[in-house]
Amino acid sequence: MPRSLGPKQLTHSEPPHDRPLLVYDADCHFCIRWVRRWLQVTEGKIDAASYQSVGERFTQDIPVESFQAAVRLIEPDGQVFAGAEAVFRTLSYRPGFATGLPLWCFQRIPGCRPVLSSIYRWIAKHRTFASLFTSLLWGKGEDAVCLPTYYSARDWFLRLLGVIYLIAFLSYWVQIDGLIGSDGIVPVARWLTAVRAHLGPDAYRILPTLCWFNSSDWFLHSLCAAGVILSALLIFQILPALCLALLWICYLSLAVAGQVFLNFQWDYLLLETGFFSIFLAPLRILPSTRRIAPVQPLARFLLVLLLFRLMVMSGIVKLTSGDESWLNLTALSYHYETQPLPTPLAWWARWLPDSFHAASVVVMFAIEIGAPFLLFAPRRLRLFGATSLIAFQILIALTGNYCFFNLLTIALCLLAIDDAVWPRSRKRDSADVRGRLWPDWILVPVTIIVLTFSGMLFWEALFPQNQWPSLLAIPYSHIESFRSLNGYGLFRVMTKSRPEIVVEGSADGETWTAYEFKYKPGDPNRPPPIVAPHQPRLDWQMWFAALDDVRREPWFLNFMMRLLENSKPVVSLLAKNPFPDSPPRYVRARLFQYRFSSESERKRTGAWWVREETEMYCPPVSLKTAE
Repeated sequence: MPRSLGPKQLTHSEPPHDRPLLVYDADCHFCIRWVRRWLQVTEGKIDAASYQSVGERFTQDIPVESFQAAVRLIEPDGQVFAGAEAVFRTLSYRPGFATGLPLWCFQRIPGCRPVLSSIYRWIAKHRTFASLFTSLLWGKGEDAVCLPTYYSARDWFLRLLGVIYLIAFLSYWVQIDGLIGSDGIVPVARWLTAVRAHLGPDAYRILPTLCWFNSSDWFLHSLCAAGVILSALLIFQILPALCLALLWICYLSLAVAGQVFLNFQWDYLLLETGFFSIFLAPLRILPSTRRIAPVQPLARFLLVLLLFRLMVMSGIVKLTSGDESWLNLTALSYHYETQPLPTPLAWWARWLPDSFHAASVVVMFAIEIGAPFLLFAPRRLRLFGATSLIAFQILIALTGNYCFFNLLTIALCLLAIDDAVWPRSRKRDSADVRGRLWPDWILVPVTIIVLTFSGMLFWEALFPQNQWPSLLAIPYSHIESFRSLNGYGLFRVMTKSRPEIVVEGSADGETWTAYEFKYKPGDPNRPPPIVAPHQPRLDWQMWFAALDDVRREPWFLNFMMRLLENSKPVVSLLAKNPFPDSPPRYVRARLFQYRFSSESERKRTGAWWVREETEMYCPPVSLKTAE
């Protein structure tokens, strides 16, 4: 094979008339498969033919041995390019943004041409090995390396996202009066008034919510009702893009108004997923069984990138947190009994051997940090990466109640599963795919912004002590308010003990009766619940409060005052009100250390938990002393 594969001008042969012609070797299975992909990528802007069928047209200028050695791209003006340059020129005919960038790099970046040309020549000499390697990574068959399509993945993802939104709105709706209603723990109307007095006009930018216009209980219920209706429409794919935009606005409004009770990472994840999904949704009114809307590739990329950021950041922050339990592989020895709301299976997992917990930490890091990179790899690796992440989320859900988080993460994984995997996913003819896409002039700037700030968020996860440059920190502060481009870091530091608050009331200051919560540990004999995908937000917040000082938890003092008033919305958040007829005169909170009972203790007593009182969390208070 000649070492130089530069351009040549046809002198005797007739060049193609309208479109470039890519000539390949029909005896090479490797060539056939990749040429099919390149034809698909260029969307009909080039033609392709084997040299066996058209070689006679060009043999006066190009020997048959040259066709056998490397592909040739013959331009309409008669120029001929071979090898690596022929491939890059072929790919430059792709429609879309920055399609000529790879060819520009090949031609202009020093060293790029000789290195890539050498790689091409090596592959050309070892086509059998290259074909086997391709089959290993992409699968067998001539269509294995063709561009994957994601029509089924897009449809199932959007329907599942509708289900998740429905769960989120319904779950919050049944609690909203007790949490932020006018008689709730942190009434949103009073909070917004105080924020506006403190921040002035900046309050509207920092805290974007429709509740600025109306913060009544009726309006809060209207936002939840609107979310339920829109979620149902999204499930049935009716006006999906509009529904997603309105769902994002409604949930953002409730999340901001929810204050401490809607400040969880999965609330941010749902908002970010919902925002990018607006661009993935078909721009149509009703679903169609005959024609399918095209998938916006940049929108799918942004959502897969979100999954990548979520998982990799969650792995990185564990390594950079300074928590030795992650480095010495003992973190999961604590996790099952110290997580906020364990399931019954968590009790069994807790007593597995320490060697199993250590191995589980290694597997967890491999999945959180390694598997997300496979989402951008060849087909078989991509499917393996998505399957690993789905299995990981299922295992988490079996031992812990994390509301809709696991389901939402699994939904994002679906976008890495192409149509060839889905059962009953019929092959789409190009005539079946019809409809409008969000234009690149919108998606390209969004993608650039996301990539820019994602880089900084990764930098922050790697080096948490470093400050952002002001050039990026200032614009991000404006974007951050909308909770739709976030950093993530689940379980950065492992909680190694389980303090629990027991709230008690008394009519005389002598005899105390405990309030029982619906889901968080209280009575040691009560088994851990299964409550996901519902999130009891008061129970969750009690877990965080127990890890801190009561003076840094102002909402908790409000909660105690509502108990003294026997506020019906607040008391409804509890499993049992020991003072149904008249409110207690005093309330207090004691702090206990909880741990799972051992196997022998459980056989002897039947208790799931063992507890020991440590200190008074909040001394007795009454309405008189609270004033």
